[in-house]
Amino acid sequence: MSEGVEIPGHGHGGHGHAAHGEENPLVLPVSLSMSIMAVILAAVTLLAHRASTHELLLQSQATDQWAYYQAKNIRLHEMEANVDIFATLGAKDPARAEAMVQKYEKQVAKYESDKEDISEKAKELEKERDLLGHHADRFEIGEVFLEVGLVICSITLLTNRKPFWYLGILLGIGGMIAAATAFLIH
Repeated sequence: MSEGVEIPGHGHGGHGHAAHGEENPLVLPVSLSMSIMAVILAAVTLLAHRASTHELLLQSQATDQWAYYQAKNIRLHEMEANVDIFATLGAKDPARAEAMVQKYEKQVAKYESDKEDISEKAKELEKERDLLGHHADRFEIGEVFLEVGLVICSITLLTNRKPFWYLGILLGIGGMIAAATAFLIH
């Protein structure tokens, strides 16, 4: 009766490292470097998600500001129409009509001033949103390099070839550098 399939390097013959109690010398350093990269990847992923979420929030706030701007603009045009109506139509009480014109002219001036403030705030929100978008992009680029670095490092464990480990570490370092550049963007 057959004793089963013997896997090279793992059988009773003692040809593999495991049979003598020895392990692959790459397992520990590669596993450690992969663990470190995984922790860094988790942090970079969190930063990317937070930057993207904050970017969306700022977009929503900017959109709200532009809607508010448009509402003020509509009110401004209504007040301008009121000024035109009271200024051009003959009134039974000219003094009262003049008072109404002055009242609506003050409203026009207020709405014009408000529009400028609202517009500036919306532009500031859009500028901050764009900056966060650039941060998110850098974090996501770093995330990709770190993920690919992890996969390449894992190939080392399958093939026992150090060049894969070195390439994986190099890609991981590239990912960390790409993510770090997000903090340099102002």
